[in-house]
Amino acid sequence: MLAMAIVLKLELIMRYSTVAAAAALTLLTVTTSLHGQRPDDQIDPRSMALLAKGQAARASGNLDAATDALESALAVDPRNRSAFVVLGEVAEARGLPGKAIRYYREALLLEPNDVAALKGQGEALVAKGAVQRAKDNLAKIRSLCVKSGCVEATELAATIAKGPPIATAAVQVPVVKPTGKE
Repeated sequence: MLAMAIVLKLELIMRYSTVAAAAALTLLTVTTSLHGQRPDDQIDPRSMALLAKGQAARASGNLDAATDALESALAVDPRNRSAFVVLGEVAEARGLPGKAIRYYREALLLEPNDVAALKGQGEALVAKGAVQRAKDNLAKIRSLCVKSGCVEATELAATIAKGPPIATAAVQVPVVKPTGKE
């Protein structure tokens, strides 16, 4: 009887020890991986340095160098929302509103309430002729800046009131030349 009790205890230990060991290893792995990650608000300093270099290049008018530095900043740390916003501004300066919209969308995926990204995306949307979507961005900016009244809301409202550029707003009608046989 004593031998039977010992066998039952050993059987229970063997059954549950593997499950307990697996659970312990899983817990250890998860806590270790979470401990090694930085919070979202901590951007790699190298990425911030490249962002500053890109902003300086953009301010001096060197859009190619600005794009290179900003893309490098994103390669170092893809969570650098400001780099996406400045890349959007560079794309707009080059006359590429579609690309600018994509960069602003990436910034908004990181922080949906980024007022600078909402404003930039709204301006790029107006440039593409999507005035209604730009008005949606304006409404969101105004809801975020209820108390303090944002400059961004005023600037986007002015851009919307101005409307899309003539090249975007104009409808091209094909010109039919008479053949002379009619």
